[in-house]
Amino acid sequence: MTISLVPLKESSQDIVETFNRWNNDPNIVHLIRPARSEEELTVEQNLTVEALEERLQTHDIFLIYADDQLVGEVNVMYDAAHLYRQEPGSAWLGLVIGETVGRGKGVGTHALTLLEQRLRAQGTPRIELGVFAFNEAARRLYEKLDYVEITRIKGFTFWNGTFHDDIRMEKRLT
Repeated sequence: MTISLVPLKESSQDIVETFNRWNNDPNIVHLIRPARSEEELTVEQNLTVEALEERLQTHDIFLIYADDQLVGEVNVMYDAAHLYRQEPGSAWLGLVIGETVGRGKGVGTHALTLLEQRLRAQGTPRIELGVFAFNEAARRLYEKLDYVEITRIKGFTFWNGTFHDDIRMEKRLT
């Protein structure tokens, strides 16, 4: 399987529909969107073409292809206000493998490796991300790629009848 990252340069209805399908998928919504109640996870949150255009002003978004099939996206925001460690030039990372065909096959590992190469080449000093404590698979992925836990935000998201921590992790690139 060949994995590639393709920079998203402009919004389109097709991409918005795909992102909305992923971000409202009941099988993964609890993994990618924090919630304060179970009901909040069932409320659809839909992006518009205009909202994605605005997001492209503050995020670098890369589409993840496995062979020639779009399976996910990874996005980066620099110097985000919600970074735990406010170090200049830091990247905040978001990753969604939206298609089931892309899960559990090393797609995330390969996509993050490609992204890290890009960020390292442009001089980004570190990456920070958050992973919900119950998302064992994602945590193993990040640990395998040498991300380390730097803090936990207690009771950050609700899922399956209880609140769970958000584990903040980082990886130094320089």
